[in-house]
This record gives sequence, C-alpha cells and structure tokens, in this order.
Amino acid sequence: MTGGAGFIGASIAIGLATRDPGREVIALDNLRRRGSELNLPRLREAGVRFMHGDVREPNDLLEVGSADAIVECSAEPSVMAGVGGSPDYVVQTNLLGAYNCLEFARRSDAQFVFLSTSRVYPVAALESLAYREDATRFELRDEQVLPGVSACGIAEDFPLDGARTLYGATKLSAELLAAEYAAAYGLRTVVDRCGVVAGPWQMGKVDQGVFTYWMLAHHLGLPLSYIGFGGRGKQVRDLLHVEDLLDLLDEQLAEPERWAGASINVGGGRACSLSLLETTDLCREITGRVIDVRPAGEDRPGDIPIYISDCKRLQDITDWRPRRAPAEILADIHAWIVEHETALAGAL
Repeated sequence: MTGGAGFIGASIAIGLATRDPGREVIALDNLRRRGSELNLPRLREAGVRFMHGDVREPNDLLEVGSADAIVECSAEPSVMAGVGGSPDYVVQTNLLGAYNCLEFARRSDAQFVFLSTSRVYPVAALESLAYREDATRFELRDEQVLPGVSACGIAEDFPLDGARTLYGATKLSAELLAAEYAAAYGLRTVVDRCGVVAGPWQMGKVDQGVFTYWMLAHHLGLPLSYIGFGGRGKQVRDLLHVEDLLDLLDEQLAEPERWAGASINVGGGRACSLSLLETTDLCREITGRVIDVRPAGEDRPGDIPIYISDCKRLQDITDWRPRRAPAEILADIHAWIVEHETALAGAL
C-alpha cells in the first residue's frame, strides 16, 4: 500500500488487515503530508507494517521485497499543485512514482490497483456542459453536445482532449502507463477513477477533501467562503465514504483475474452528491453551529461547477454499490472530529 499513512491509504490498509488478520499488509509513506503521522499508531494497532519510504525512490520500494498486490494510493492530490510554482513534486510523485510502482509490480508479478481521479477529464470540456440552476444546486441536463455525459454524470467515454490541471494530467499519464504495462507484460491492472472520497481521518483542505474541510470549519468555527460560480455555493460533487471504497478494493484484490484491465469510474453518483450550500445545511444540522458563509472571489483555475461520477460501467460488472448516504458520511466525520479534536488542532 503506497501512500499508506495518508487518508485513503491508511484507511484501506487498516481495513484489509482487520478483515483478514492473516494477510500481511505493508504501508509505505514519506509522511510529507501534515497529519499523516496521526495514522502511525492506528496502523501499528491494526497489525500493518509501516515502512518510511518514497515512491520517487525505486530502492525504497525494493526494500519491501515482493508482494502479491500493490495498491497505489500515493499522490500529490491537490488540484492547485504546481499552480504559480514548480510542478516538480506533483510530476515526480504522481507520474515517476507510479512508474516505479509499476516496475515493482512487474518484477513481483503483482496485481496493480491504481487509485486515479475524476480529474483526468478535461476542464474546458467539463465547463462546457449544459446544466440548470435549481434552488440549492446545479444539475446536469440529459441533453448534451459531448458524448459520455448525461444527467447521471460523467462516464468513461467522455472526451479526454484538452488540459485538466497538472494533478489530473499526471494521473492520466500514469493510467496510460498502466495500460501499456498490461499489454506488454501481462500485468493485471485495475484503474479506479475516484470522485471525492471522504470520511474520518481525512485532513481536509479547501483544495482537497472539501467535505471534511467544511465540517472541520463548522466544528472549529473557522471562516468559510463560496468561491466562484456566483458565490451561491451551488457547485456540486459526488462523494464516497472511504469504507465503501474499501469494500470495492477488497473485492478487486480477491479476484485479480476477473478485474484485470478494468478502468472504471468509482464514486457516489447522483444519489450521493452535495452542493456546498447543501453541505452547509447538513453541517449546521449535525454540529448545531451556524457559520456565516459569504461569496468570495472569482472562479479558481481548474474549478468546475459540477462533477458527478456515472458508474454504470462499474455497476455492470459487480453488485457493489455505495452504502452510505451524504448525511451519514458527514456525521461520521463529525464524530471523528469530536473524538480527536486536540490531536487534529495540532496537526491542522
């Protein structure tokens, strides 16, 4: 498990080890992200072996030895990565790191499960979608000019021409490498294009982990703003509880041959989506606190008014479905914040 002390990596590693105590789970992480150190005691308690290492360094991966499967969760996940500065870390981590992981998988003949992102879809194409403005959110229309999009969301055959942020470009490039490794070496690869994943132990920020960030702000009394799109908070994302993602990954790891070559959207879909305005209402209801959220600024580079994952391709090959609704996801996050408020204050 790379990125094994991050939010998704640690949650998946702990879940896999807890479900099958006889399975050896190794978490590799460089601990660069603030708050990842809080996961080390959790990993240890679950019986996960932690290794301090960096996917940018091939020798760090070689120290693992061999493995039956590698789940590539490491990434610089911010859509703002490299904006106004050097792209070095995001490119080195997300692209070179994925290459090093693919090489490790090739040498070990290991299954390669790659956590990609909905950000592989181009910004200009997403901005051009037809949508309507309802009372609390934007909604996609069924009638669209581009293929691969409907009121159900964005499907895998949505056009990929155009720019998509450095974060999205590095993840798409890694997807293409995985496809080449599958063709050239018979590597059993799975690409999961995740929408927003949320849940306890996520160190939410304004540019990554927005639902956790929104709940943290409500609980701690931090300022919030509706940035861009008229400042009304109607921009929409689907969200997926990290435990629901664990269920899917557990299935994929159990049947590597059946899942080999799959490249699929993984998200909450229309049924599990929220606008920021709707998120504010739920946070107020759960916390009992009212934060004044005001409009601020213009649209940010790379931001889009609406993204929902159309997961029909995934649903055609598995009975897996998300089990947790938005209110339950936010309530889980709030309970975690309350329980660990002191540690979180230091980390954040």
